[in-house]
Amino acid sequence: MNNKASTRVYAALALGAWAWIHLGAAHADTASATTEPYPCRIITLVSPYPAGGTTDILARLLAPSLQASLGATVIVDNRGGASSNIGTEYVAKATPDGCTALLGNNTGIVINRNLYKLRLDPVTALQPVAKVAAMPLVLYVNPKVPATTVTELVALLKAKPGVYNFASGGSGSPQHLAGELFKLAAGVDMQHIPYKGQGPAMMDVIAGQVQVAFETTAALYPQAQAGRVTPLATTGGARSDAFPAVPTMREAGFPDLALTNWYGVFVPAGVPQDRVQRLSAALETALAAPDVRARLAELGSEPVGGSPEHFQRFVKAEVPWGESTG
Repeated sequence: MNNKASTRVYAALALGAWAWIHLGAAHADTASATTEPYPCRIITLVSPYPAGGTTDILARLLAPSLQASLGATVIVDNRGGASSNIGTEYVAKATPDGCTALLGNNTGIVINRNLYKLRLDPVTALQPVAKVAAMPLVLYVNPKVPATTVTELVALLKAKPGVYNFASGGSGSPQHLAGELFKLAAGVDMQHIPYKGQGPAMMDVIAGQVQVAFETTAALYPQAQAGRVTPLATTGGARSDAFPAVPTMREAGFPDLALTNWYGVFVPAGVPQDRVQRLSAALETALAAPDVRARLAELGSEPVGGSPEHFQRFVKAEVPWGESTG
């Protein structure tokens, strides 16, 4: 990518991040703590991906409300790399005092344990606090790609096999798996280009270095609104409120490409239950805030919430609790 293109794209992503931080700060100014201060003066909320992706967006949206509810400074710490394994392991090995938490997703908690030889099992090394969001993916292309529908994209890829590439935030990520499933279902040939996070992957699609990708509705929405990308289809069971004019993959002729990403907060195993419950209650407060709910809905994200016990049952349903990574 040339320097001018890089500067424009980084500026656009920085502006989007500033808007999210500004929204969260405004909410924090109006919120007030209703309980005694949390035992930690500083809470580190780790996003195991670089800035600009969905996990980072959610972390920065929730942090101000958590700070107001708990009476502690909440710092978002981006620790990207190794398809989220670096940040996940960092939190799992942290002191179990409730001062370090992870905003994880189905990649780091479920998928990676079946793809990598991990040094620890995130399912047993981490304790669920609350599920905070769920959202579909969007198949999108750089605006210069001559395709405005999935049908047109498939025809283009079949006419030029191996010419086009698709980006993801890392091997084994939902976006990578969605791309591979799409290749199989459509019978097309694209080269996978993995990045160290969804933010850098999306940046290169916007710049035209890579042509095709899948991304969550939350991360893609501002870029689509600005005309920097062309969304073709979503992977949800129904059309997304964020992209009402964009068909689902089922409508586009690919009923098996129904995928949803989920996100939740975890702490190291062994954190006292009273602190886990305090964190869970603070997250419930954040997700109930009208401005937060409105912003999440606008971006096609469903705020979830629920107790730690409810979230733990959900994770158990995703993968047997305690199963070894092997």
